[in-house]
Amino acid sequence: MHDLRLAIRALRATPVVSAVAILSLALGIGANTALYSLANSLLLRPLPIREPARLVVLSDTVTAGPQYWFFSVWEDIRQRSGLFDAVCGWAPARFKHTEGSETEPISGAWVSGSYLETLGVRAELGRLLIPGDDRLDGGVSGPVMVVSDAFWQRRFQRDPSVIGRPFSLNGVPISIVGVTARDFFGTDVGSTFDVLLPIADEPIVRGRDSSLKRNGMGFVILARLKPGQTREAATAALRAVQPQIRESTRPPSVNRGERDPYLKDYLADPFTVVSAASGTSILRRRYGPPLLALLGAAGLVFLVACANIANVLLARASARRHELSVRVALGAARWRLVRQLLVESALLAAAGGAFGVWLASAASRLLVRQFSTQNEPIFLDLSMDWRLLVFAIAIATAAVLVVGVMPALRASNVAPIDALKEHGRGAVGTSSIGVPDGLVVAQIALSLVLVVAAGLFVRTFTSLATRDLGFARDNILLARIDSQHAIIDPAQRIPTYERVRQAVRATPGVADAALSVMTPVSNLVFDPPIEVSGGRDLSLAERRVYGNMISPGWFHTFGVPLVAGRELLDSDRVGSEPVAVVNQAFAQRFLNGASPLDHFITLPNLMVEPARNVPIRIIGVVADAVYVSLREPARATMYLPIAQHDEPFFVRGLESVAVNVRTSGGSPALLAKSVAASIARVNPQLTVTFRPLADQVGDSLARERVMATLAGFFGSLALLLAALGLYGVTAYNVSSRRTEIGIRMALGAGPGSVVRLVMSRVTMLVGVGVVAGAGVSVWAAKFVAALLYGLEARDPATLTGAAVTLAVVAAVSGGLPAWRASRIDPAEVLRNS
Repeated sequence: MHDLRLAIRALRATPVVSAVAILSLALGIGANTALYSLANSLLLRPLPIREPARLVVLSDTVTAGPQYWFFSVWEDIRQRSGLFDAVCGWAPARFKHTEGSETEPISGAWVSGSYLETLGVRAELGRLLIPGDDRLDGGVSGPVMVVSDAFWQRRFQRDPSVIGRPFSLNGVPISIVGVTARDFFGTDVGSTFDVLLPIADEPIVRGRDSSLKRNGMGFVILARLKPGQTREAATAALRAVQPQIRESTRPPSVNRGERDPYLKDYLADPFTVVSAASGTSILRRRYGPPLLALLGAAGLVFLVACANIANVLLARASARRHELSVRVALGAARWRLVRQLLVESALLAAAGGAFGVWLASAASRLLVRQFSTQNEPIFLDLSMDWRLLVFAIAIATAAVLVVGVMPALRASNVAPIDALKEHGRGAVGTSSIGVPDGLVVAQIALSLVLVVAAGLFVRTFTSLATRDLGFARDNILLARIDSQHAIIDPAQRIPTYERVRQAVRATPGVADAALSVMTPVSNLVFDPPIEVSGGRDLSLAERRVYGNMISPGWFHTFGVPLVAGRELLDSDRVGSEPVAVVNQAFAQRFLNGASPLDHFITLPNLMVEPARNVPIRIIGVVADAVYVSLREPARATMYLPIAQHDEPFFVRGLESVAVNVRTSGGSPALLAKSVAASIARVNPQLTVTFRPLADQVGDSLARERVMATLAGFFGSLALLLAALGLYGVTAYNVSSRRTEIGIRMALGAGPGSVVRLVMSRVTMLVGVGVVAGAGVSVWAAKFVAALLYGLEARDPATLTGAAVTLAVVAAVSGGLPAWRASRIDPAEVLRNS
């Protein structure tokens, strides 16, 4: 306690220095803890379930991320009880709850009756779903559901009387039978749920639009390994029965011949099981590498901050040299001095760590909001667990070791005679490189690495934000129409949508409008495998092409130019010859760049059944345009007439379509009300949501925007710390050489020569640091190459720009003390000496 009191007194004696040190540590510790919190939640944290290490997910050898399987595959594996200890399945779902004129979106999932039992989730209230609930007739208790603890709190204020109460989803009353545990957010990391319903209730809730009856739903299949069963053994057992599963679940087809682009490769990739102890997530591939890169950058910022604080403590220890030497002369042991100084460093680290953890809590939630978009909100469990606690303690301990040990050891190395020397004649300083200079060199080197990284990520974001997309992003308003709650026969949806399109086109301020199932850069993908007459022999993956169903006028609305042939016409509808328009990348992939006009596309049989699979004539070629990601090059894409396909496969996807509106000028959002009124005049039961296309494109760059922002912040912070460190060391060096400089000026040295003397040392330190930092940057480039776009990781222009920026900052930081040195009065120096 005595050491602690002395440490507090010493820190209070220099409040500005102590505050700067605490703030620097807080920023370094906070940045690292915030990013580790995200990485821990997304990549490491096990699910809060029973024995998570035994949970696996069924996949294949080529799919990255969770694999979705047909319901028939789930049913087949569910009935093979000898493969695993238990199995369960789930599929994502979106519902709507309407009260009066207000409609509330509800997130949820269809789950098997064994889902919660297999996971070992407990109930917070009531009971959980059981296999008896998962029956097509509504189960033993009729249609039921369980709700999450968060939904129970938000919607019902934790009212226990909700058990047994009906709650309307899509207009169908569903009884609430239970509430899941507070810490259970589902098995899909990055999202959460409001409600869970049995799979068999899907036809009851969705009615005529049911996908389950048509085997059109995709399920994630989870399994719990038997005690002692390894993933390798489970994979081998699964592959042994794969031929049987393949044969029994092959979709029924009018023509099972080898020409079917899908069936000939159906379930051809070997099954495998992958650990699902920490859940499944499509976000891991997208955000895992950026988080690790940012965590590395934050670590470098932490080291720069520690080096800066170590220099401050070294300078303060030098200023206290007289005090320490007096204590040694009075009999204090050197270990006693080291302990005292280490307690001061530990106090700084504890204060900085506490402040940093508080900053991390707010920063981690802010980062999640920044990564989230309107169409893809992200949820992560950021609560404290033992991994995060250990990390925070470890980084604070590292701060003590890095910041405190060296100054403590050097400060304790004093002799009793130094007490007399301190009050004697001023000593002449030295120009040799010492520990403070070495720390400055390290700061400059690490700062250069961070500035280079900032330059690379900022240029990547700029390249993507200004990329030619192949379509017009401005003056486009996306109106998404949902007809699920409208009283419209499925066969009448296309005529209704066409009337909507004509009504919108007649709206004042609208230049053109067109229908489509997909909108650009929406993260929705339709990529069926196809065959092209006279085309190359390609694998299943190579035969997959992007597809979209559109109305006439779509290319004009988006400004996509026609290259050859003709566009789609109003006459391209049911009963006319099936046609398609493709892009230039399509011709390159299938025909090596030759004209695709009058070649024929064959779709998978299951997409056109029960009709005969009639080949589709290619009647036009358009320029390439971005489909789903701004990062990927143009992919082969086909455009089908939305009015020409009344097959059940396509009709199922027409519950919701987009009316793409090109405005005559001004902000697209200003037309939302008038467009909504035009749609309501056609059918007031249609639900419409609006969004400018520019906002959708901007959301697709959320990851790159956050990367560029954080990298720029880390680079700027490192530059500031390095500048402060260089300024401090240079100022201290000038102060210690004050007598020498005064003598030089007394002997005739001019102010210019004094500035050159001081700046020569600064130039040497900066030069060594830049060379070292450039070497580290070149070596570390391989770790961020996959995150860049439009430039090389070892880009010379970025490296040169970073070095010049650092040199300018260093010139200012070192120039101020050098200018003050040139203003020294030699007479005053000699008199005081």
